[in-house]
Amino acid sequence: MSKFKIMTDSSVQLTQEEIKKYNITVVPLTITIDGKNYVDGVDISRRDFVKKMNESEELPKTSQPSIGRFVDVIKDLTSDGSEVIGIFLSKTLSGTIDAARQAAEIAGKSDEVHIVDSELTDRAEGFQVLAAAKDSQAGKTLDEILAHVDHIKKNQKLRMMVVNLNNLIKGGRLGPLAGKIATLLNIRIELHMPGGNLEVAKKGRGKKFSKAFDQRVLDDIAVNKDKIHEVGISYVDTPEVMEKLAQKIKEINPEINVLVRETSPIIATHAGNGAYAILYYTE
Repeated sequence: MSKFKIMTDSSVQLTQEEIKKYNITVVPLTITIDGKNYVDGVDISRRDFVKKMNESEELPKTSQPSIGRFVDVIKDLTSDGSEVIGIFLSKTLSGTIDAARQAAEIAGKSDEVHIVDSELTDRAEGFQVLAAAKDSQAGKTLDEILAHVDHIKKNQKLRMMVVNLNNLIKGGRLGPLAGKIATLLNIRIELHMPGGNLEVAKKGRGKKFSKAFDQRVLDDIAVNKDKIHEVGISYVDTPEVMEKLAQKIKEINPEINVLVRETSPIIATHAGNGAYAILYYTE
């Protein structure tokens, strides 16, 4: 039995095989669509979410897991004497990490629960979670596990392309006038997350801008091809296009493992249709 159990949230990008193999506990966020609540990954899938999002009258809302749910999970995970390492999406995107920390205090387990801000989300968060889970199974110490996670965090990149700004406008992330102008001009934006902060890196128009974005990322992967072992490509609703992008990465280095999957509702809600992200880290 592992001394440390790994806990994360449902914005993470992990396969069911990984979750089972490494005994990872995923605490789900809640989604509200036109007044109806869903538990992420429990009673609504990522594919179904996008369909409902496109049919909804209002922009869906995502909520962090309740403190009560976290308390129950923490008590269960620590009931056999194990400690918990909780790795969550960036604090700038959600209050999930604060809820987990409060729950640990309420459960009287602050000393046994070690909370980490991934400063990212999706597969980038997943890389950190997997590293912690593998290290735990290998019997490494808390300091060794946290140092490994921190090393990955410092060497990670999240490159995201938003091609449709409607959801950003609806969510108030762009002012009405700025949003209207951006839509008329077919503006697309490239987002990065340095230090856990979501920032607009570049703005451009149309498919030409997206192609240039793809090429910049591919060029960076090519430069670092011997130091990159895994890449995540997460998308809202363009699986065929993303598989082609993955193939280009494999052509750079066939040894790179590329995981192509739909992103979580919390990302899809704000990023909107057509959005995608490429996530990786250098060893």
